[in-house]
Amino acid sequence: MIAENVRGTLFGSIAEGLYSAYVSSSGISNRSAYVVTRKPIKEYFDGVVVAVTEFEGMKGERLIVAQPGEVFYEPELRRFIGKLTNVKIKSIRCLYEKSCGGIIFYKTKQNTKILLVKNNNGRYWSFPKGHIEDGETEQETAIREIKEETGLDVTLVNNFREISEYCPFGKIRKRVVFFLARAFTDNVKIQEEEIDSYIWVDLQQARKMCTYDNDLRIIEKAETTIHLMRN
Repeated sequence: MIAENVRGTLFGSIAEGLYSAYVSSSGISNRSAYVVTRKPIKEYFDGVVVAVTEFEGMKGERLIVAQPGEVFYEPELRRFIGKLTNVKIKSIRCLYEKSCGGIIFYKTKQNTKILLVKNNNGRYWSFPKGHIEDGETEQETAIREIKEETGLDVTLVNNFREISEYCPFGKIRKRVVFFLARAFTDNVKIQEEEIDSYIWVDLQQARKMCTYDNDLRIIEKAETTIHLMRN
């Protein structure tokens, strides 16, 4: 049901920006759903299924619908659903996912190295990253995830913010915001639950080891920024 287009009829208003509704599509008819929105909505509306959730103590899944063009990530959806009384989310699967991470570099007089990691069960080298949590800024998420996954304390370089967007699991639409992060030691302590292995490499080697176009583009931007730094 994720990403499915539906036609809906509002049933009632629960709280600001949260409604109950019945929705239909080619595969379903008059199925109950919750609607989240930041803008005015009419009684009869077009929508997109942006999440599917299960509640503790309740059977079946409940659809979360938004109006076309509205993007909601998990923390915000949880805030909306949190306005419901006497229910608790057991699980939630979202159409839109957002993570933040960093291209970590360690600079000495001799060379500059960047850190690549391979997630558990991962086949490709990339950069540390993780899901944004409720109340965090993008920068706070990046710093926290870097610390959790690598044990490194870093400083983010000003005016560097690159976005990578892709669909890793069919219809799921993922956005990753990367910052350029300077480490002052190369002593990594990986989070074994998340990271399988890591390696420090120079920028040329990083381009050989990373295979995705988005990663290669970000490495190029990082290299340009690092070269412009005075020390």
